[in-house]
Amino acid sequence: MTNLKTLLLAACAPVILSACASLGAAPPAPVPAPAPIAQAPKLKPVYGTFGFDTAGMDTSVKPGDDFFNYANGTWVKTTEIPADRSSYNTFAVLREAASKRTVDLIETAAKTQGPAGSEARMIGDYYASFMDEAAIEAKGATPLAPELAQIAAIKTRTALSSQLGGSIRADVDIMNATSPKTDRIFGLWVVENLNDTKRYLPYIIQGGLGMPDRTYYLDAGAKYVDLRAKYKAHVANQLRLAGFSDVDARAARVLALETKIAATHWTAADTFDIPKTNVQWSRAELAKKAPGMDWDAFLTAAGLADQPMFGAWQSTAITGEARLVASEPLAAWKDYLAFHTVERGSPYLSKAFVDESFAFNATALSGTPQQQERWKRGVDRTGDALGEAIGKLYVAKYFPPESKAEVEGMVKNILAAFGHRIDRLDWMDPVTKAKAHEKLANFQIGVGYPDKWRDYSGLSIVAGDAYGNWQRGELFEYRRNVAKLGQPVDRGEWYMTPQTVNALNAPMQNSISFPAAILEPPFFDPKADPAVNYGAIGGVIGHEISHGFDDAGALFDAHGNVKNWWTDADMAHFKASAKQLSAQYDGYKPLPDLAVNGDLTLGENIADLAGLATSYDAYHLSLNGAPAPVIDGITADQRFFFGWAQNYRGKYREAALRRALLTDGHSPAEYRADTVRNLDAWYGAFGAKPGEKLYLAPADRVKIW
Repeated sequence: MTNLKTLLLAACAPVILSACASLGAAPPAPVPAPAPIAQAPKLKPVYGTFGFDTAGMDTSVKPGDDFFNYANGTWVKTTEIPADRSSYNTFAVLREAASKRTVDLIETAAKTQGPAGSEARMIGDYYASFMDEAAIEAKGATPLAPELAQIAAIKTRTALSSQLGGSIRADVDIMNATSPKTDRIFGLWVVENLNDTKRYLPYIIQGGLGMPDRTYYLDAGAKYVDLRAKYKAHVANQLRLAGFSDVDARAARVLALETKIAATHWTAADTFDIPKTNVQWSRAELAKKAPGMDWDAFLTAAGLADQPMFGAWQSTAITGEARLVASEPLAAWKDYLAFHTVERGSPYLSKAFVDESFAFNATALSGTPQQQERWKRGVDRTGDALGEAIGKLYVAKYFPPESKAEVEGMVKNILAAFGHRIDRLDWMDPVTKAKAHEKLANFQIGVGYPDKWRDYSGLSIVAGDAYGNWQRGELFEYRRNVAKLGQPVDRGEWYMTPQTVNALNAPMQNSISFPAAILEPPFFDPKADPAVNYGAIGGVIGHEISHGFDDAGALFDAHGNVKNWWTDADMAHFKASAKQLSAQYDGYKPLPDLAVNGDLTLGENIADLAGLATSYDAYHLSLNGAPAPVIDGITADQRFFFGWAQNYRGKYREAALRRALLTDGHSPAEYRADTVRNLDAWYGAFGAKPGEKLYLAPADRVKIW
């Protein structure tokens, strides 16, 4: 449910009718109310009688005061966050289900013992090696020895630059590409050139921190001071486990160095400013604009020595980090590299390393009290290395052609509805409208899985070598990305696996994708009422389409290039409306000392608002002039908005919420559900009126697209 920025269940009829008696008392039905039409869903849906869990509502709350809790309040009150999670939501429910399906597929692959080199054999061997705790325990810290020896041998700045370059990986998550969490000094992202999407460009992105964001290092607040102390202790503990001496002094040097790195970093909001981030340097300019790093040594070790151009995503951060390579003591850099080598490898090492990593990274940073069961971690790790190979198995068993066809039909309807919305804009010049239509017509649509599967034939997976399998998997993925440079652009590449519970807009491809695992109840249920489906998965589809026209997406043309296609007056109007929406979200304060950042979350909020409005139009277009049915006394418009609200059932531990507010481009769940307050149709459906907390006067309702 993201784009370039960020690039995250049956009640009987009497119970439903009882709930709807309360439901009807709070919101008046639309006037005039549609005539009831007998319409039963095709078969019994997973949730309730029509696809929405009315038992999870809290009808003591007025929808006009708090629509999120009106639709989801009982679920929030009665649902405990599992001990192995920092938050819990609809996405987590589906991820759990996808993991259970996936582990069955993986274990079957492990049992069948396919031919050496086959994907089934690689999947089975990778997972079985990770699950063999006794073998991993017996090895202790020994898998770290070769890399730690390389670090210990560093004696010059050139050798340091070479080590930094050799450790770089394509570990920038496309789902959060502009604000990556990489503990390597830089992240590398190989993607279409923002200015010429006919060719690839390697983008260098700020990195180097062990904590989530610069705020954790630089903020003077007591919570951050405490976390810094815990981080320092964690660094010392990991180095001690790896056999280092004088670990407290080493940890102090690591924290001091990372604090200086953090001071160079851009804020999360700044990394979303496409004109500011769209900086490109020639090979020769790297040394001039980012002195301090031995770029010849760095790029040679990284396999990038022959590249003529680079994207410098956060240019001043790259400059600042490179300068630190020259200015900070070699001893500090060697301690830093040693710690991060240990930290990255911890999931594949003995229990002491695993537990120490969890204690800080999950408990201290996100409030998670308990580790996930090892099989769940095994599923995730195997998926990191062999995701599309597993995806083939997943879609063959769990994604029927009928679901693909139905969702593709919804996408077509919602695209058409967005086109109608463009036509109705009274503030947009015909020239800009024509360009918007051109972009809409050029959208590439992916539903369920890619047309072409990834080739893993060059990946070596060795039974019994969990640590080595991880290293080779990362290196294989890095080399796969680097190999794209100089080759024709693959417009059909997917950045998610079919078993991923998410959706994506890739602006340089001008594409939207919806993996199979999100096309499940409650987002999509072929047995549910269409109004609920349009509110749920339709809202997601509209969201991803609208990302192509949000504050960042609007800067990309029909071919994915950063190119202005707006008149000055139209862009000024668009920015004014966006500013109004940003201010609205700035007013939400989920923690006493921390509010939603309206600028950081602007793109996602625009996509929610425009996407939901578009899907609402598409639902009514899908009726082809027939009256919208009433089911169990609940109107179609009410069911539509319930479908949207059910998407965003969720709750957080305090530490996880704080982390999300600082780093996540998405608003917290309740505010995503409450975007309905900007849609006129929601007022008609639920009768929200002046004096209620969500009520906005018509002139104050933000309308974008």
